[in-house]
Amino acid sequence: MHKVETRTVVPIKGLRGEFVVPGDKSISHRAIMFASLAEGKSRIHGLLRGEDCLSTLKAFQSLGVEIIEKADDELIIQGRGLAGLQEPSDVIDCGNSGTTMRLMSGILAAQPFFSILTGDQYLRKRPMGRVINPLTAMGAKILGRDGNSKAPLAIDGGGLTPAEYHSPIASAQVKSAVLLAGMQIDGATTVYEPHLSRDHSERMLRFFGADLESFSGGARVNGRVQLTGREVEVPGDISSAAFFLVAGLIVPNSEILLKNVGINPTRSGIIDILQQMGGSIELTNQRELSGEPIADLLVKSSQLHGIEIGGELIPRAIDEFPVISVAAAFAEGVTTIRDAKELRVKETDRIAAMCECLGALGADIEPLEDGMRIVGGIRLSGGQVNSFGDHRIAMSMAIAGLGSASEVEILDVDCTETSFPGFWELLTQISRGNTS
Repeated sequence: MHKVETRTVVPIKGLRGEFVVPGDKSISHRAIMFASLAEGKSRIHGLLRGEDCLSTLKAFQSLGVEIIEKADDELIIQGRGLAGLQEPSDVIDCGNSGTTMRLMSGILAAQPFFSILTGDQYLRKRPMGRVINPLTAMGAKILGRDGNSKAPLAIDGGGLTPAEYHSPIASAQVKSAVLLAGMQIDGATTVYEPHLSRDHSERMLRFFGADLESFSGGARVNGRVQLTGREVEVPGDISSAAFFLVAGLIVPNSEILLKNVGINPTRSGIIDILQQMGGSIELTNQRELSGEPIADLLVKSSQLHGIEIGGELIPRAIDEFPVISVAAAFAEGVTTIRDAKELRVKETDRIAAMCECLGALGADIEPLEDGMRIVGGIRLSGGQVNSFGDHRIAMSMAIAGLGSASEVEILDVDCTETSFPGFWELLTQISRGNTS
């Protein structure tokens, strides 16, 4: 029987120092994918070696792509071109990675062979109809469980035609799946979305040479333009930096510098939200790396206050809401999060999970259909919480533990390896000598 690993986090007096967070997960996925589809050799530096990205790496190896691992965070990929992938001899296991499954669906839907995508128990519960439907409208033949809405997915690829798709949700994964399918066929494929979702795919596809245009309501790709191998530098992941941004704000007597963090405007909602709450976060040394803006982030302890969060900020911070809710619990006054129904279909129902976890520590928090309402300023007590197998829940509760009245025990923490390998070691390192 699998032993559930637990971690105990104790309150600390202050955080000091400079830190580098792991490479951006979203960009790491795409670097592997687009380098594999390019002609020629690509070298990727700063890659995140989390379990999710390794699922993408293994998927492309199973499609005949030669990938050489030079160092812990460096790969050399010999691309096979848009028409060079091979039919896999076995089912492709996407692990816990929704990005792998949804983007691979778009890639494989246009390939002239049969493939099957599956994943772990959590991924097999997540909604896949959101990519199956637009791909089917392009002519894709995809079969899934539960009325064609859940994995495993059987894909009989090829025979697609370009399309215009109006997405009902702002989702980078849906947008990317459709663009990746359209990129491989003759003609122009356009995706429209209600709000701008993260644009890593568009930036990196252009970096690799795709004929792709972004506009205020979406993006358009012209197909059959061959990608060319490139040298890619992956910036630090703002979603990983988010945990230490909040830690630096809520733990008294803290001042930390997070170096080389990606600040893509479609992802930097966490910075805007925390600054609106009164957080001291300064962006320094701003520059560009492989088509992505990056900066060093200087964060200092701050007295936070509650705010209203909704609208266009939501897709720009969708992965950070577990730790944003922790910040709200430490802020004076009421924070209300709305328009975030997407949180209910992540690795777990993150609205329900964070309400249960923070509530167990004494927070005044209530779920809303599309968000939550948090009355902050109440010192959290210690206690035991469950991660529900969700990496962002586990790490968010660890940050809550740093500022609680007594220790917090978190159950089922192995899941943090999917996006932030070394998180617990870094947390131990910065906490050493600073316990209250």
